[in-house]
Amino acid sequence: MASPGDRFEFAIDRGGTFTDVFARCPGGKVRVLKLLSEDPANYRDAPTEGIRRVLEEECGQSMPRNQPLDTSLIGWIRMGTTVATNALLERKGEKMALLITRGFRDLLHIGNQARPRLFDLEIVTPEVLYEEVIEVEERVVLQRDGCQLPRREAFQTVTGSTGERLEVWTPPDLVRLEADLRRVLSQGIRSLAVVLMHSYTWSSHEVQVGALARRLGFQQVSLSCEVMPMVRIVPRGYTACADAYLTPKIREYLSGFRAGFCQGLQGVRVLFMQSDGGLTPMEKFNGSRAILSGPAGGVVGYAMTSYSQENRQPVIGFDMGGTSTDVSRYAGQYEHVFEATTAGITVQAPQLDINTVAAGGGSRLFFRSGMFVVGPESAGAHPGPACYRKGGPLTVTDANLALGRLLPSFFPRIFGTSEDQPLSSEDALRELRLLTATVNHFLSTQPGASHSEMSVEEVAMGFIRVANEAMCRPIRALTQAKGHDTSHHVLSCFGGAGGQHACAIARALGMRTVFIHKYAGILSAFGMALADVVQEVQEPCCLLYQESSFTELDRRVEELRGRCEEALHGQGFTRYRKEFGFTIPERPIVVDDIRVRGTGRTSIDHQSRVEPRGTEPRVERVTQCYFDDGYLDTKVYLLEELSCDHSIPGPAIIIDKNSTILIEPDCHAEITQSGDVRIAVGTGKLRAVGTELDTIQLSIFSHRFMSIAEQMGRILQRTAISTNIKERLDFSCALFGPEGGLVSNAPHIPVHLGAMQQTIQELGTELQEGDVILSNHPCAGGSHLPDLTVITPVFHPGVPRPVFFVASRGHHTDIGGITPGSMPPHSKSLQEEGAVFISFKLVKNGVFQEQALTDALMAPSKFPGSSGTRNLHDNLSDLRAQVAANQKGIQLVGELIDSYRLEVVQAYMGHIQSNAELAVRDMLKEFAHRRRQQTGSLEVESVDHMDDGTPIRLKVLINEEEGSAVFDFSGTGPEVFGNCNAPRAITLSALIYCLRCMVGQDIPLNQGCLTPIGVLIPEGSILQPSRNAAVVGGNVLTSQRVVDVIFKAFEVCAASQGCMNNVTFGNERVGYYETVAGGAGAGPGWHGRGGVHSHMTNTRITDPEILEKRYPVVLQRFSLRPASGGRGCFRGGDGVIRELLFREEVILSVLTERRATQPYGLKGGEPGSSGLNLLVCADGRTLNLGAKTSISVKPGDMFQLQTPGGGGYGSCEQLTPPGPLSKKKKKAESTFAERGSVFEYSRTQEAV
Repeated sequence: MASPGDRFEFAIDRGGTFTDVFARCPGGKVRVLKLLSEDPANYRDAPTEGIRRVLEEECGQSMPRNQPLDTSLIGWIRMGTTVATNALLERKGEKMALLITRGFRDLLHIGNQARPRLFDLEIVTPEVLYEEVIEVEERVVLQRDGCQLPRREAFQTVTGSTGERLEVWTPPDLVRLEADLRRVLSQGIRSLAVVLMHSYTWSSHEVQVGALARRLGFQQVSLSCEVMPMVRIVPRGYTACADAYLTPKIREYLSGFRAGFCQGLQGVRVLFMQSDGGLTPMEKFNGSRAILSGPAGGVVGYAMTSYSQENRQPVIGFDMGGTSTDVSRYAGQYEHVFEATTAGITVQAPQLDINTVAAGGGSRLFFRSGMFVVGPESAGAHPGPACYRKGGPLTVTDANLALGRLLPSFFPRIFGTSEDQPLSSEDALRELRLLTATVNHFLSTQPGASHSEMSVEEVAMGFIRVANEAMCRPIRALTQAKGHDTSHHVLSCFGGAGGQHACAIARALGMRTVFIHKYAGILSAFGMALADVVQEVQEPCCLLYQESSFTELDRRVEELRGRCEEALHGQGFTRYRKEFGFTIPERPIVVDDIRVRGTGRTSIDHQSRVEPRGTEPRVERVTQCYFDDGYLDTKVYLLEELSCDHSIPGPAIIIDKNSTILIEPDCHAEITQSGDVRIAVGTGKLRAVGTELDTIQLSIFSHRFMSIAEQMGRILQRTAISTNIKERLDFSCALFGPEGGLVSNAPHIPVHLGAMQQTIQELGTELQEGDVILSNHPCAGGSHLPDLTVITPVFHPGVPRPVFFVASRGHHTDIGGITPGSMPPHSKSLQEEGAVFISFKLVKNGVFQEQALTDALMAPSKFPGSSGTRNLHDNLSDLRAQVAANQKGIQLVGELIDSYRLEVVQAYMGHIQSNAELAVRDMLKEFAHRRRQQTGSLEVESVDHMDDGTPIRLKVLINEEEGSAVFDFSGTGPEVFGNCNAPRAITLSALIYCLRCMVGQDIPLNQGCLTPIGVLIPEGSILQPSRNAAVVGGNVLTSQRVVDVIFKAFEVCAASQGCMNNVTFGNERVGYYETVAGGAGAGPGWHGRGGVHSHMTNTRITDPEILEKRYPVVLQRFSLRPASGGRGCFRGGDGVIRELLFREEVILSVLTERRATQPYGLKGGEPGSSGLNLLVCADGRTLNLGAKTSISVKPGDMFQLQTPGGGGYGSCEQLTPPGPLSKKKKKAESTFAERGSVFEYSRTQEAV
């Protein structure tokens, strides 16, 4: 047998399209190859075939494909695979069933109840992974100090692994469960996920259920307590489902892989890459930790080759492929996230923070309403870009080809329907000429635009610049979110398409160095060779992080450390290193879980050297390549012919076997001693940008303006202290013009969309540099009082008045009033709802006015029955954070002005608003044309009612020629004696939301949306109440009815639940507030989604285990409400049933709507069911609480909330029967999976 040094070592990345192989042969020779991952006509398994080819060619002996390979020549194999990712994306995992605690059968369908895309009326969410649900008759409940429920002697008391005490209310009914499991087995299901309440701390019930299932013959049983023992049943449940769904597929693949080798690879060390960037033995590789197996190798690859321990300059990884781009960061240690969403499934497992965005070589190019748009739609592999000769659409690849940046002669002849043709420049140019004609036609109709026609090359270059800016945004977010200066990073580029964009992106971000490894085309495979073995152990915990707990925490850490060391020793490692630490803010911290990560160093020496040639680099050819200055002579080199004494000035192209590297003018490439490419990026020639409209610059400024608002938000999140802002991200940041018109707003919280600009416009003129204003009054653009808006004017030297405004609006937990939380269900005046501010100087001449602010926040206590703020510390801290966020906005606006000049930035502020205006006008013209043809009328109207009978009436008169409309709410009912009054700003927000939904594409959401719109609201009505009217219900309830009325007038879709189902309970020790999902309305071509928030809210709901852990309730049921959606050709979504059993005496308040009225159906569809609020008393009585009430409830009382369903759409001879939606046609979804901390941040911000 060969000695270890005489054996072959293989690192392999099995991707979705290609499999990359890095092989180190005996003697140190390196072999690299790339082959198709699927080629059944020639081989069964791509990694096995790659190994066979290397062995056969290097050993010089025949190794037939149909015979197992001799393993005596193999030292080790390391692999990453997309088997799990692809199975998840394509929903091709193992058939499985979910076992869950009774009452929660739909819990993973509902999830956190937030919809994924805020403005999509057809709410498309990924299918659940399970095919059957079994509700397990069992229940354990955490013991709670102060619980006043009658003590039952029959309850068994147990202690969980966290030290928490629990009561076993219902042991598992295994006899009944066995019958259910046999039924599932008879359906051919052999894989189970078991998810029971509080199993993170007490696993006995799950273990019993799992033992029964295995005895009955289930081949895969994933217990959530074993897969990921962390508190929060929803993500733990998703993780267990992912494990049950994917692990059998991984085992199936591994079994097939073993079969290709003698003795099933016995004696060969085979390691697989996990999502966290560490290797694990093949037998321990499982589904929940395999999702990022392939991309993780790329991160390890660039981290180990691009980062220098000497200068410690952090690195941004930039992996641009055909469909999407992966962005990540490395600064000496890997950056992990411990909960992430892939393909709609939230998985609790350590994963590298790889951010995937919808911008790749195959991203499609559009010209919409005067703006260049790149993606997110992709051409995919089939038909692919236009240049693939298969009738595909215009893409980024086509633009690069048209500009001479891709050279067809260096690509294989694999294109066209016969797959034997070269890339087609002709097809790309043909499609670009058509789009250029569209652009020039638009320009000719714009009075403020330059009338000189754009060339095909200028249009193509414009799309490249827009694509580059789109990819810069997540890089800025990834770095600046954590306080890092983007310009201080190296850009490490790999992947097939990144080399064409690297110089331009680095320059746009202020980076000075681009690094491209010699194995950039197979860097994920190379990363497998450089990775370490990782052993990680964790367990849940519930100790407070305080001095009295340190001894126990240290003991548990040492215990986990011992387990970690033992596992690594068992794999042959003798050294162990551990780091452990905490950051302690000024408040109690609960340690939810303890995790120890051990690393076994296994990486190879990768510092191979290339010899200098002593000659000038050979020029393969000279081509014409288009840049900002037009066509330039561009030298072409082959990377394989370059050596470490070669230096290449731009413009130039370096051709590698798997990628094209563009060296732009004012950039300089050199080959390192290891044979890698290092590019010094120059500042480039500044392009003169004028104030006239340039459609390319319009798109770039749109990204830059949005980036300013986004980065303000990141600062606010980092510096705030409250849960609402720091964790729930319930805030908006925005940029405004000098007259107060909204320019960009991030994120898109519907109720904030049109409101803040009125706040700006209400400011006085006596503002000086160093002043910051605080406002929340409804008459000044406020939505409701807890939403505090902080506004800072932006001054510029030589200009006496503000040139811009920046603002941040955040929801504060409490600002006083008659109830905790400042959202009383029974308020009758504004004063009862908390502290009020109008143009209050929060900062004066640079000094934070803490005493005056404190006095104002405590002022509500002067009113009978009311209190000042109950959380002054958080108020002060969060307001300081809002001031800091605004300051960041001022800095970024200043940098933009320095780059482009004040008049240019202000001009494009106007152009961006005009673009939004144009998109709305185009939509109104199209609707008017269709309406006139169908009815002959350009007037639409509708009416709907609040539960008290108050009408919301709307008449819309559309001007087809202008694309304008007047929304007239005359006839709407008067102000109410209650809190359902909605200030004018709420109606404007609802209107902007509806317009954006009807436009149906991403547009800048700003003041321009309302320019074509006239709004008439009668004073004294419920939609424009008096100055001191109570408004808390208007914000959360009436806003929904305004949306219903607008969509009804335009016949867009049936009504959604039309309510936010506000539930509050509390006593002197605790307070809780939630809004609850219902049914979404159906529309033309889609069923409504059940158990989801709609329209003007998108709040997440508290996880059931967290709810029971922190509050005196037991959640008995949270499931869909069957048949509550309206019937029709397309059925409305079902509402939910939520049952809360109270363990203490509390005050319960409900603030709801659609209890007396029903969400309307449309086009013959039936209405959804009304909601119902019931209290089932401990003495046996059942009370209907009505829509709005506040009541004292006793221990043992149970509140049952039944939320409304959505309306149905269309009448059919055969109505759609009630029941789960069939897996019918879904809206075309992207073929990539957005992921990473930037995606999670955006998703959370749209879910508040």
